[in-house]
Amino acid sequence: MNLQNYYYYFQSALTPRFCDELIKYGASKQEQLAKIGNLSKKNSLTKKEIKDLKKTRDSNITWLNDRWIYREIQPYIHQANKNAGWNFDWDYSESCQFTKYKLNQYYDWHSDSWPDPYADETDSNMNGKIRKLSVTCSLSDPKDYKGGELEFDYRNIDPEKKRKFVKCKEILPRGSIVVFPSFVWHRVNPIIKGNRYSLVVWNLGLPYK
Repeated sequence: MNLQNYYYYFQSALTPRFCDELIKYGASKQEQLAKIGNLSKKNSLTKKEIKDLKKTRDSNITWLNDRWIYREIQPYIHQANKNAGWNFDWDYSESCQFTKYKLNQYYDWHSDSWPDPYADETDSNMNGKIRKLSVTCSLSDPKDYKGGELEFDYRNIDPEKKRKFVKCKEILPRGSIVVFPSFVWHRVNPIIKGNRYSLVVWNLGLPYK
């Protein structure tokens, strides 16, 4: 799929006060090791599973689903969806993922979507839907950490793109928001100093027609 815009951003959209409150709130919750794929369904992992997991992803997360967070973020998702020309049909946001990247932690190349829709008949908000729009919010001052760059890779959706990947410098100012189609591949490079806090939100809709 060729896109006119591979991501859309709002620099310094969130106030420092909001970022501080979110970091304080997220840090007050019990954090857990971030998981991927089928490992996400397991409450505990073996040493081998943890070792294999950290070859792809190493970060600490907390799940948040408070309305005051959605009220702040969702208007930007709607605006980005329109302004970027995607016009995807979506109607539900998953739980927010408050993420802490510490020294040497990272998340290698991945996309947030997968071929099959959610199959959970007990949750009508998610059942039969797919991830369409991903959101990353920068909560940390760039002076507080080094590394941790967000990068995008367009090879799988636009083979004619001359640049295989691009650094998303627009997310660096604190409070910045980046919205992108969930099928776009991306990564977070290793942290080499300090801590990087971010908020990730996935937004769902019925499969593309």
